[in-house]
Amino acid sequence: MKTLRTLLAATVLTAITGIAMADETVVKDGYAFDRNQLVPTGVRAEVGTTGYGGALLWTANPYVGLALGYNGGDISWSDDLSINGTKYDMEMDNKVGYLNAEVRPWGASGNRWAQGVYMAAGVGYIDNDYDLTKRSSDGTIKINGTNYSYNGSVNGKMEYKNDIAPYLGLGFAPKINKNWGVFGEVGAYYTGNPTVNLDKDGTFVNAAGGNADADLRAEEQKIANDDKYAWMPVGKVGVSFHW
Repeated sequence: MKTLRTLLAATVLTAITGIAMADETVVKDGYAFDRNQLVPTGVRAEVGTTGYGGALLWTANPYVGLALGYNGGDISWSDDLSINGTKYDMEMDNKVGYLNAEVRPWGASGNRWAQGVYMAAGVGYIDNDYDLTKRSSDGTIKINGTNYSYNGSVNGKMEYKNDIAPYLGLGFAPKINKNWGVFGEVGAYYTGNPTVNLDKDGTFVNAAGGNADADLRAEEQKIANDDKYAWMPVGKVGVSFHW
């Protein structure tokens, strides 16, 4: 899985480089990218499912741009992860750096709304921690499909550590005047499956003789190997400034 993710990330990086350097494809339209122009052409602030942060923006030509950014911080949702009927409250500690190419199919159309549509492809450096907590209001808890009477909680951690992950997304970033703009973007990183550790805090009793420790280990494996947790969804909004 890690080899596949690395291969995909390398392919995306190669594509970004090719897009950014492909001057010949746009010279015929009267646009050429100055390779010496390393100064960013804009900045943006953003907030979303991967935290809050910002990005430096480069415009190679009306059709292609680059974004180099970072998102981080703690964001929490309730009942965000569910496995076999057990729902865990999830508290997120995000650390995501990324490099994306943003391709605008209608970048030279003259219509600012059409110009704002873009497709993003890139790679991210993912170092995220998710604290998991399960408590009960009725004195019972379900672990790996088994109901237990208990006087405590289930606590754990799900981690995506030091992962290079390919990314695909779709965005809309129209300018509202010469300098200012807004944007929204949805997409996903292909992270591969996370590392998961669960532990119980308290006494767990099952009348049929269930083994809470064994059920915790089984539930760890189910979370760590569920295909849906191999993808990290992204949704974010923000404002941009171009000079």
